[in-house]
Amino acid sequence: MNKLISFSLAYLLSIQFSNAQLPDPALVGYWHNWNDANAPFVQLDQVDSRYNVINLSFAVPHFGTDYQMEFIPDQVSQATLISQIQTIQSQGRKVVISMGGATSPVSLDNISERDTFISTMNAIINTYGFDGIDIDFEGSSVSVTGGTITSPVDAKIINLIDAVKQIMGDYYATHQKHLILSKAPETAFVQGGMSAFGGIWGAYLPIIHALRDSLDLLHVQLYNSGSMFGIDGNIYTQGTSDFIVAMTEAVIHGFNTSAGMFNGLPEGKIAIGLPACQNAAGGGFTDTTSVRMAIDYLRGNGPQPGSYILSQTGGYPALRGMMTWSVNWDATSTCASVYQYAENFERIFGGTSTGTLQQFALPASIMLYPNPANDVITISNLSKSRQAIDIINSFGNIVYSGELTIENKSINISGLQKGIYLVRVGNSVSKFSKQ
Repeated sequence: MNKLISFSLAYLLSIQFSNAQLPDPALVGYWHNWNDANAPFVQLDQVDSRYNVINLSFAVPHFGTDYQMEFIPDQVSQATLISQIQTIQSQGRKVVISMGGATSPVSLDNISERDTFISTMNAIINTYGFDGIDIDFEGSSVSVTGGTITSPVDAKIINLIDAVKQIMGDYYATHQKHLILSKAPETAFVQGGMSAFGGIWGAYLPIIHALRDSLDLLHVQLYNSGSMFGIDGNIYTQGTSDFIVAMTEAVIHGFNTSAGMFNGLPEGKIAIGLPACQNAAGGGFTDTTSVRMAIDYLRGNGPQPGSYILSQTGGYPALRGMMTWSVNWDATSTCASVYQYAENFERIFGGTSTGTLQQFALPASIMLYPNPANDVITISNLSKSRQAIDIINSFGNIVYSGELTIENKSINISGLQKGIYLVRVGNSVSKFSKQ
């Protein structure tokens, strides 16, 4: 039976504000639901706190199908993983289920398969309490034989678009909030549309276009790519600052294809997707300095790092963040250093005037000690006998709220992750380092 694809008016209105639920800036990390000798399993609730969006990899088709989805924890029990998800969410971070992956094709070839995909994904989302879904369909999962960006003709494309709309509508009807939606296509599926429109080339463009209003984040995989055209007509090679800048501006600015114009997305819906280290991908690893220079230039905070010249003077300061494959690789000592990708993200997005913490940077009148601190901080110079206190992490999330009095001016911070925090008391703010 053909399922009616429909939204409530409330949901259609809600997607205008959906992006506000996504952390800003966002550091997205894919998390392996398996153990790998080279990138060992990491307990979900032990993932570095700088990763404020964690994409669990992957929901995949049940054996013998390419549409009946399932997600089975491989290293821990279902109950343990659900508890860990809730722990992450209690810290203000988001947990998303990624669908597909490089080795698990998904193809919704008819209405029946579409509806099974919808029902099984709804069950996974509601069982684990995920905050969103991520489309990581690769290989044969997405391909085009004709049509245009605005009018696709392939059943698997049309059915995927309708399925995602229905899943998001069902989620809103149940939870009265927006389901985060992200996508992680390979470059051939997106920027490759400048070269051709057929097969995998440009195949994601109709999906991005149809779901652009609901889409929270697009992080194209800028690796395992080879070379691609930029919107200036020149060819750029993966693993360089120029590749990052050119591929990123293409999806913001938009570009023409043989299937019509792809209208770009707002910069606040774009993140840079790169491998965490050399061993995490077959190609496209970019050293931390080149990454930092590319993103600084993109955000209008640094000089041009290569030959590519941005078409928009001043760049794109609202660029949303970074993504990596994967947190497991970033956590391993086989990379250059443990969590080097997260550290580079923090240097890029946490230390500039547009960083999230800076919105709270008011003159400080309170005094805080010790600094750095391990277990307890003490506040002095209170302006009132009783005052509210908030502790804010480097992403702008409030991780502690309480009250100070003249008699009790100390706060236990032993449960906080290592990092830089702000303490806000009234209109005064002070910074401290948790060791």
